[in-house]
Amino acid sequence: MMWINLAGFLLIALIAWWFWFYQAKGVEAQSGQAVEILVHDGVYEPARVQVPQGQPVELVFLRQDASPCAAMVEFPDFGISRELLVNKKTSIHLPAMLPGEYPFHCQMNMYQGSLLVK
Repeated sequence: MMWINLAGFLLIALIAWWFWFYQAKGVEAQSGQAVEILVHDGVYEPARVQVPQGQPVELVFLRQDASPCAAMVEFPDFGISRELLVNKKTSIHLPAMLPGEYPFHCQMNMYQGSLLVK
């Protein structure tokens, strides 16, 4: 009985770490550079993209995860929602932005990322 409780506790700790404490990798894009974002294993990689202010940005998503949740990416601040096909690149062109942080996510908000404009 003790082993079952311990396994349950470890599972709860893993879930908490994954959804609340995991720090996503980031990348800093140069002016005019397209940023490739892989969609795999339940995450966007990189999940945090820093871009320069006042410059249009091109994000290229490559979906390697066949999960239905990974089928869409949404940018709510820009009203953009795009379908991501498995093993196909999808380019999304964003306009020049003011400084701030702009989230992006799948339609169920399980895959999450952000654009940091500086």
